[in-house]
Amino acid sequence: MRLLLVEDDPRTADYVVRGLTEAGHVCDLLRDGQDALFAATRNAYDVIIADRMVPGLDGLSMIKAARAAGVKTPAIFLTSIGGVDDRVEGLEAGGDDYLVKPFAFSELLARVNALGRRPAAQEQKTSLRVADLEMDLIMRRVTRQGQAIDLQPREFSLLEVLMRGEGRVITRTMLLERVWDFHFDPKTSVVETHISRLRAKVDRPFDVPLIHTVRNTGYSLHAPG
Repeated sequence: MRLLLVEDDPRTADYVVRGLTEAGHVCDLLRDGQDALFAATRNAYDVIIADRMVPGLDGLSMIKAARAAGVKTPAIFLTSIGGVDDRVEGLEAGGDDYLVKPFAFSELLARVNALGRRPAAQEQKTSLRVADLEMDLIMRRVTRQGQAIDLQPREFSLLEVLMRGEGRVITRTMLLERVWDFHFDPKTSVVETHISRLRAKVDRPFDVPLIHTVRNTGYSLHAPG
């Protein structure tokens, strides 16, 4: 495989490049995130390995920018920043895997090989549909039975989470994290209030309800039956 390594620590860079080369891969080494972004958008790599703390443009921002530019190359963060929130941040920024330093090279190689075997990523969805409810993610427009539904930004985000999880139970805790970015229980009825508003717009004017309460658990959006 042709790999891109973004690492500014000389010892780590030499160690990883030597190991990957010995394993039969071709490895391009760049020590600056801005240079790496330029390379990632112009060259066909099989996997990107990126440290988060590099000069020019940090690894997190580099992967985010690459994803925004349409780069779908699998990426693994190789970094000393290893808290739970840091790992979540890395994955949400567009990383496919996350390995914390100090690391075993055999594990890095196994993860790189696994990423390289993955099928190409599917195109990002630009719309969602459940029964007669449609959401345009680009125009941020929602319709049901062809009728436009005017939603506030938070209501739109809430409905998007429910539609992406069609048929699955989305817990109150999950909604607090994904819609409000709360990683604690605020002890308020904010979820219930917004669900009620959403139902008034999405369900009440129509014959068939799509938003269902799962008692003591959360909510599920699906067509009946």
